[in-house]
Amino acid sequence: MTPPVFAHGHLRLYLLSLLDERPQHGYELIQSLGERFGGTYVPSAGTIYPRLGKLQEEGLVTKQSDGRRTVYAITDAGRAELAARQDELAAIETDVTDSVRRLADEVRVSVDEAMRSLKADLASAAREARAGTTRPPVEDPEDARVASRRRLQETDAALTRFRSELRSKLRGHVASGRELTEETAQLVTRRLDEVLREAVAALR
Repeated sequence: MTPPVFAHGHLRLYLLSLLDERPQHGYELIQSLGERFGGTYVPSAGTIYPRLGKLQEEGLVTKQSDGRRTVYAITDAGRAELAARQDELAAIETDVTDSVRRLADEVRVSVDEAMRSLKADLASAAREARAGTTRPPVEDPEDARVASRRRLQETDAALTRFRSELRSKLRGHVASGRELTEETAQLVTRRLDEVLREAVAALR
């Protein structure tokens, strides 16, 4: 399991750093965090608003209504705390960068394992198909067709299993608030294209 992005009290500090850039409403802060961390960490409203309320109670931020939205801004006291904890903020940035890299590595390993499994299944099916086409002429053609249909069903099952497992992994990754990076998407597409070409070549 990937460790939490923020240790105790660190999200509070990071919110101050975002508000030091410009006043924002709650949803903007959620988006800012998601963009800052490449989608690896996207907090819920139930996480952000109580912390903003606490910061307001401590006099570190103010809030003002802007139509239907509430805009939060950092106060001088908030800036003073932020300045006093710059070293801590830098350490938070480093920890988050490491977390994003670990998540990207996990996805790459998962994709590689799934591709190896699919290649093995396809290679096995191709060998069986070639063996079926070189059987002696005395073999009953009906038996060969039955065996071929069985192998087709097994190959279809392998493809369905692969698609289901990889799709579940990728959707779970995104649903948890983490980003599916362009690099990872290209990796999946490239490997799938490679497997497809190999399978088509084996079936010629």
